[in-house]
Amino acid sequence: MKGILALEDGKVFYGEAFGATGERYGEICFNTSMTGYQEILTDPSYKGQIVAMTYPHIGNYGINAEDFESANIHLEGFVVRELSTMFSNWRAQQTLEQFLAERGVIGLSEVDTRALTRHIRSRGAMKAAISTETLDADELVKKARRSPGLIGRDLVKEVTCPEAYHWDEHVPAPWRREYPISERRFHVVVYDFGVKYNILRSLRNLGCDLTVVPAHTTAREVLELKPDGILLSNGPGDPAGVPYAMEAVQELMGVKPMFGICLGHQILGLAFGGHTYKLKFGHRGSNQPVKHFATGHVEITCQNHGFAVDADSLNDDIEITHLNLNDHTVEGMRHKKLPIFSVQYHPEASAGPHDARYLFEEFVRMMEQA
Repeated sequence: MKGILALEDGKVFYGEAFGATGERYGEICFNTSMTGYQEILTDPSYKGQIVAMTYPHIGNYGINAEDFESANIHLEGFVVRELSTMFSNWRAQQTLEQFLAERGVIGLSEVDTRALTRHIRSRGAMKAAISTETLDADELVKKARRSPGLIGRDLVKEVTCPEAYHWDEHVPAPWRREYPISERRFHVVVYDFGVKYNILRSLRNLGCDLTVVPAHTTAREVLELKPDGILLSNGPGDPAGVPYAMEAVQELMGVKPMFGICLGHQILGLAFGGHTYKLKFGHRGSNQPVKHFATGHVEITCQNHGFAVDADSLNDDIEITHLNLNDHTVEGMRHKKLPIFSVQYHPEASAGPHDARYLFEEFVRMMEQA
């Protein structure tokens, strides 16, 4: 079955479709991870995006029940160079192709992903369409141009939970061996902007009792839950598209210890009075070098974001704690007077390096001190 990927600048890529049939629209981006495609597919932060993998062989180890980062696939399309139709892994239960077909997501293989990646790096991320139905290139390019972009769009409302819930999922054996579950000590309210399961696992394993709340939850409703700390999760799209989240965070600043991750970090930047801006092609992969100023160490980090906080827009109360060594964008910050800190990258990894696990422990220490 043939498929086509059309970019708004007129560039077109043809390939072999797999998974579901149909037509979807999103911003085209690329991820440089060699593994972790299941976690990427189920990461809610990819809502509104068509993801191309730069590593050429995808699907080799199949899909299993333990590596989900949310209950569903959230991205709009998946592009690979070579699809493995067989898998070899003791935990695998189905092929990648079966997984996409089951979840209604279009995949496209036999695409020159190297050429696609170089094009995005040169021209920047842009609107795109992926289709097994419209195979007229000019028509699909027009559809891509008419599709909604990411700037100013609220994608969080499409991935957040409908109502608050208590998280106490059984931690899979591999995690239990590595992280013995601590006795419950602190109650953390997690704002679900598109939270990944491994953030919740990481906190639970450090003894936190977790209540996950929808993105539109007010500050008053959060405080009624009597939390010891508040976590602002990752999520998709433009932080400027969720002003209600920024307003709630402003009311909660200084009341309880607060930790922001990815979109949560950007929302904090806005709440601090700063600004965010769109990156040319974003940071997506598990090999981004970040310098931690407090220690002088370089951490290799897992990242997935297309926007960043403007360091020059932050006031003197905010200290930059981490910096991306590739492009010198802000990767971490903290308030000098209030118990608030955040990082742009993903300390929970999954998949990715584990250099930044200490940040969850730092959040727990902050609650201990409070």
